[in-house]
Amino acid sequence: MVTGTGPTPYDLVIVGGGPAGCAAAVMAASVGLRSVLVERREPGDTLRRVPAVRNVLGFATGTAFADACAADLRQVAGSCDVLSGTTAAELHADGSGVTVRLAGPHPAGADSAGPDSAGRNPAGPDPAGPGRSVRGRYAIVATGVRAARPDEADWLAPAAVGPPAPLWEADAARLAGRRALVLGADRPLGTLLRAHPDTPLDLIVPHPPADAYKADEVRDDPRVTLLELGTLELRPAAGGRITAGGLGTFAPGTVFVNLGVRPAALPGSLVRSADGYCPPDLQHPRILTAGDLRSSRAQRIMTATGSGAEAALHAYYALRLTG
Repeated sequence: MVTGTGPTPYDLVIVGGGPAGCAAAVMAASVGLRSVLVERREPGDTLRRVPAVRNVLGFATGTAFADACAADLRQVAGSCDVLSGTTAAELHADGSGVTVRLAGPHPAGADSAGPDSAGRNPAGPDPAGPGRSVRGRYAIVATGVRAARPDEADWLAPAAVGPPAPLWEADAARLAGRRALVLGADRPLGTLLRAHPDTPLDLIVPHPPADAYKADEVRDDPRVTLLELGTLELRPAAGGRITAGGLGTFAPGTVFVNLGVRPAALPGSLVRSADGYCPPDLQHPRILTAGDLRSSRAQRIMTATGSGAEAALHAYYALRLTG
């Protein structure tokens, strides 16, 4: 049950069930803290979008790491309630703690915030219900980032074109032998190619000159055509196709967005820097930020995991000093 809605708050409210949030929950349990983890989907869901990793100790795929996170959360079910399928709507801090207002179940199929289908929900369905809140002495906010939209890229003019699917949704087998358009050269491009080294892909990848460095890891892959463009206009064509400037017309299901990410911060007491991220040193003393939400630098699974564990330890030592 949700003990944090009553007069006795949790020691720690964790918002976001990606690698940072899961690490925070496990670390909190190891030092005797009582916590609740609020996640829009299932803990580890965003990890399952990563078909291949090469910078995470002990794991070669995001799915395998997500499975391990889910297993670890089940192991600490006695110390951590997991509210999966629950949206955190607002976060407010005061001198004695934090309150996270819940917006109820997350709609099926909606995109999740988080740098964030692994395992089950140890607490069962959301017992707090819509319009309720959870209270904690400290909060760790690890809501991560969301995919950037075409209308947020100043080099794209997506006139009357609906947002293409993000590249992580691409089915490499269905794209085999077909010409596809990838808008932007962000890291998921390299991940897709590493995960399917023998699939005959034909990817046209326009990107602004400022993002050329992002394509370094795929520059020598013959399946990719990299094009530095100052602007690119997208227009709808017959049969659901999309015309991309002078690059041609692409069939439905062969256009993907890969424009990087934007921070997914909660309304309320979080403090954002000029770029929209939430650095730890700007926050209220009762609020700790972890994972990709902290900055645009070092957005990796390994650094997110470490920051979540470190944030939980910070809360632990603070509680020992102040109660």
